[in-house]
Amino acid sequence: MAFEKKRIVVAMSGGVDSSVTAALLKEQGHEVIGMTMQIWDYGRFTAEHGDTFGSCCSLDDVHDARRVAEGLGIPFYVVNFEKDFQQQVIDAFCDDYFAGRTPNPCVLCNQVLKFELLLRRARELEADWLATGHYARIVEDGGAFSLRKGLDDRKDQSYFLYTLSQEQMKRVLFPLGGMSKDEVRAHAARFSLRVAEKAESQDICFVPDGDYVRFLEDERGAGKMDGDIVHVSGEKLGTHRGTYRYTVGQRRGLGIGWSEPLFVVGIDAEKRRVIVGERKHLERSELTVHQAHWPGKVPEGPLRALCRIRYRHREQPALITPLENGRARVQFDEPQQGVTPGQAAVFYEGDRVIGGGSIE
Repeated sequence: MAFEKKRIVVAMSGGVDSSVTAALLKEQGHEVIGMTMQIWDYGRFTAEHGDTFGSCCSLDDVHDARRVAEGLGIPFYVVNFEKDFQQQVIDAFCDDYFAGRTPNPCVLCNQVLKFELLLRRARELEADWLATGHYARIVEDGGAFSLRKGLDDRKDQSYFLYTLSQEQMKRVLFPLGGMSKDEVRAHAARFSLRVAEKAESQDICFVPDGDYVRFLEDERGAGKMDGDIVHVSGEKLGTHRGTYRYTVGQRRGLGIGWSEPLFVVGIDAEKRRVIVGERKHLERSELTVHQAHWPGKVPEGPLRALCRIRYRHREQPALITPLENGRARVQFDEPQQGVTPGQAAVFYEGDRVIGGGSIE
């Protein structure tokens, strides 16, 4: 069968994964176009907090992506999504924290920025596909598409991609999904990419110093959510300086004494209360998600599946029951600790993502 050359836009973040993605596709003979999202006013942070901006999507990353594209001899564009990012991701991030939830902005960024807005730009350039450096796979079977885990369990990113639709998966490529990180770095060295040994970012891209409390207070102001720390029994144990400083499962930084170790087991933003209890109070046998997404048909009734309640959580067997108004109930076989409102619960059958939603 003759090779069919395609026009492919590669979302280039300036890191090793997306750089190798672009290099591999060009090596295969495709027409490759590099595209980087400018999503943040980098000058604003450096002016207020110094010169270091050590996370993905920084100004240095944009420069790295441009230089890689130049080295590969491919066209390169920067698209400005700052307004969309502020409205769709940052504002939602702040809203969630001030409502007592712990959001995962990477899920929303992938959903709205990469696979809606950036995919739309790719289509405007008459590209056949949008490719990214995610460690996940898309498998077609009889015209239907499914999202699968990346083969490297340590790097699998399917958890962040559960909102992908059939139409999006038809237009998206994950060339690294069958590789390990070591293999990707070996390709980077083979291509002599300047980012071959670049460290991976660990922080939220718009909180580059990791101080999300400072970021929230800069965005919304301090002192608005001060209140009491209350034991599950109702006893007041102390005070706090903002419910947004706490997340379910947290043990450190409570500043209170008790006969047993205490953990944050709930946040009541309306009453400005941080609720604490012993480890046993972290256990939950079930949860409910809203904004449930099913990449195929919505199940007609309950189904058995595995459920992951945070990125580094090992999936657990559960009964998943679709509910009205885009919700679903998850009933675990064994109680789970650290069920956190605002995080994603993602459902798997083996390595296949069958759905997910945001924990209420």
